[in-house]
Amino acid sequence: MPAWGLLFLLSAVAQAIQDCPAPCTCQALETMGLRVDCQGQGLTALPALPPPTRHLLLANNSLHTVPPGAFDHLSQLQVLDVTQNPWHCDCGLIYLRLWLEDRMPKSLSSVLCASPEHTAHHPLDQLTGYQLGNCGWQLQASWVHLGVWWDLALAAVAVLGLALLAGLLCISTEHWPETRTQSHPRT
Repeated sequence: MPAWGLLFLLSAVAQAIQDCPAPCTCQALETMGLRVDCQGQGLTALPALPPPTRHLLLANNSLHTVPPGAFDHLSQLQVLDVTQNPWHCDCGLIYLRLWLEDRMPKSLSSVLCASPEHTAHHPLDQLTGYQLGNCGWQLQASWVHLGVWWDLALAAVAVLGLALLAGLLCISTEHWPETRTQSHPRT
């Protein structure tokens, strides 16, 4: 590699180290990219992370959730440690779960939920979508209050549909022998 190329790469890494989020520490890796160490800093939210981040250490903080898209700009990210955080395992953690499933599935078992109560002490890989919450998939309030009347209306529509189907079957079987004998006369 020419000297100017090496100089360019070193200046890019130096700029990335300057962009290191407080209170984290950043270190250039031999394989290019950065090691961003935010372990044990009491973080309650993710800091702005530099794009060349390759190793991200977020263990032992106070993180509860990861916003959707938080790691999308980190195309070089290969190591992510999010253990020892009080994760609130609901819809707000689905992005992290899906991201880890795609890129680091073995690490899912080390992400333990702290809340809500029905998910506490369970690893993220053992929770179903139902356990993570309804994630906004709720009926509109105006439909929820119909209760029993809604159920009765659906049952009536189902019965009416079955009656129409039975009537059509009766009519088609009554005319079927006539149409068969007319199209194939006996000789």
